[in-house]
Amino acid sequence: MFRRNQRLRREYLYRKSLEGKERLLYEKKRKIREAFQEGKPIPTELRNEEAALRREIDLEDEHTAVPRTTIDDEYATASEKDPKILITTSRNPSAPLTQFVKELKFVFPNAQRMNRGGQVISEIIETCRAHDFTDVVLVHEHRGVPDGLVISHLPFGPTAYFSLLNVVTRHDIKDKKTVGTMPEAYPHLIFENFSTKIGERTSTILKHLFPVPKPDTRRIVTFANQSDYISFRHHIYEKHGGPKSIELKEIGPRFELYLFKVKLGTVDQNEAQIEWVSRPYMNTSKKRKVLGD
Repeated sequence: MFRRNQRLRREYLYRKSLEGKERLLYEKKRKIREAFQEGKPIPTELRNEEAALRREIDLEDEHTAVPRTTIDDEYATASEKDPKILITTSRNPSAPLTQFVKELKFVFPNAQRMNRGGQVISEIIETCRAHDFTDVVLVHEHRGVPDGLVISHLPFGPTAYFSLLNVVTRHDIKDKKTVGTMPEAYPHLIFENFSTKIGERTSTILKHLFPVPKPDTRRIVTFANQSDYISFRHHIYEKHGGPKSIELKEIGPRFELYLFKVKLGTVDQNEAQIEWVSRPYMNTSKKRKVLGD
């Protein structure tokens, strides 16, 4: 099993390297096309390759002109089966963290909760690969307050690291009648303001934690981005007097997420390439938004 995973990982990294070369070749062809369309001279650095690139351009059609990433896409098989998620915590979790993880188990359909105990991350990842889990979710805390969420997609990544803020569990909500019961139907998903490239990447990681819902389900999960802080809200709706009289009821939990790193690999691979990371100098630009406008 270990040798097989190592071989598959090497093949995955090789396809990644090929994808980078194809993207570089695509950029060269794009510059030559633009030069011909606008009547400008060929860029100096491409004049030696112009003849070969023009022959390739003449042979391309609408399906081959743009490089595809379906083979190398981490979520290429996501539509073939429902996600299977393992949720665990740091060692010796406190009572608030344990309660929060119990509620997350019902938020994500087909999720299983595991007591961490003395197991290390690499053992957990290998066990999940062997049992066809699609994602591992790790929840961390600081002095009894949940403050971190790590989502690692299997078998090869990516892994997203989030900060957790303003966590309010169902247990903390005073009005139990307003909250109601937690349904187990697959929810509809709402993503608001994930317009940038890293925003689309983040929404892809989050949406593949949920299976495809039925059209008539009344459960709704919302991820709303505002100033790079993602608000998570969980609702159900009811129709009492027709389609125009809809009552929205929050069933919890609620929290905010702040993305600070995306890694091209699983959580146990320290040598994996970092796709994006939040740097301190990014905070100096008040007008710059990472995830959306």
